[in-house]
Amino acid sequence: MIRLVIATRNAHKIEEIRTILGSTFEYLTLLDLSGAPEAVEDAPTFEGNAAKKAATLARWLSSQNHADTLVLADDSGLEVDALNGAPGVHSARFAALDDPAFAPGKNSPDCANNDKLLRLLAKVPEAKRGARFRCALALIAVPTSPTSVDKLAATARFFSGACEGRIAFAPSGSGGFGYDPLFIPVGHERSFAELGEDVKNRMSHRGNALEQLRKYLATT
Repeated sequence: MIRLVIATRNAHKIEEIRTILGSTFEYLTLLDLSGAPEAVEDAPTFEGNAAKKAATLARWLSSQNHADTLVLADDSGLEVDALNGAPGVHSARFAALDDPAFAPGKNSPDCANNDKLLRLLAKVPEAKRGARFRCALALIAVPTSPTSVDKLAATARFFSGACEGRIAFAPSGSGGFGYDPLFIPVGHERSFAELGEDVKNRMSHRGNALEQLRKYLATT
């Protein structure tokens, strides 16, 4: 059985990943690894941040004797056309970027991020509220000897996905997380938070990327 270490403490992401990939893997997450380092997510792209997170954890796991282990890191976010692609790589800390009430460089609450997005789009008509979720997954094997983070990041295998949609005028639904209550995927009139996990996982940005990963792992 392949041991897969998921480089996140986000319980929602962990559940999505385990649900989509299935029970054929032995899973660990940052919640299981006391002392695991956190990477600074300062790359300008989703792929860059995902690779940095995976490489940082893989390097640390090498020193903890975790041989025959793969590290999976996700970086994903929302791109809004009317905001020239923002919040993009800053999606999780969107509200914290310009509000001193939040710790600099740290994630801000989902409700604060959603409120800021709605304020910025308050005068934008429905026809111009196009947006998409993007996801980049980076998969890196834990090395058997000391290796730099940069060299490990260069070995990353990427899997990406996107989901087109639009931003609603108000949140709806109690499921999901992040911007799910505001995001209405193409072909639907309800938000991700209303559609439920089964529907979301079949069409979401992360679901698309994870399906590519699942097929890759099945052949290795």
